Amino acid sequence: MASNPAPGELELVRAFVNTWDADEGTESIPGAGELRDWLAEHGLLDAGARVTAADHRQAIAVREALRALMLQNAGLDVGPDAGAALDVAARRAKLGVRFAADGGVRTEPEAGGVAGALGRLLAIVAAAQDQGTWKRLKACLADDCQWGFYDRSRNRSAVWCDMRICGNRQKVRSYRERHHRPPALHG
Repeated sequence: MASNPAPGELELVRAFVNTWDADEGTESIPGAGELRDWLAEHGLLDAGARVTAADHRQAIAVREALRALMLQNAGLDVGPDAGAALDVAARRAKLGVRFAADGGVRTEPEAGGVAGALGRLLAIVAAAQDQGTWKRLKACLADDCQWGFYDRSRNRSAVWCDMRICGNRQKVRSYRERHHRPPALHG
């Protein structure tokens, strides 16, 4: 699958969303142990932290809500459910505004564990929105893909993670629909 990494910490969010690969039908975090390992590998959680099945369900809900918002960034209308799911995660993470001695402001979680790790991802999204980079983090509009990618196009118009793969597949489907319609029945 195409890479198209996001800048800075936003790459963590893209990588998290891409733990489900629809094209391959593979789940990188199928259970609590794999979630712990993924979060630890990415510096979001201690390797020895306890992760429960409920934590895993919450993480999957956050991942899919983030994917929905990334689909929205690509032009799809996804409805209000994603925002509500992320609000729940933000409350669990106890996200708050923190002020540095130099007056700088950042959002960070007070909660520890998986809730705090997910909160850290949400804080990255909040910072990306402030920096203007969030709208470029998109999910591929191909139903059989939905891979997260960073839109580096000049006019921010990319809708597929890779034009050679997903773009061509969609163009072929559209062509077939236009030119290979079954003949009308006369009767």
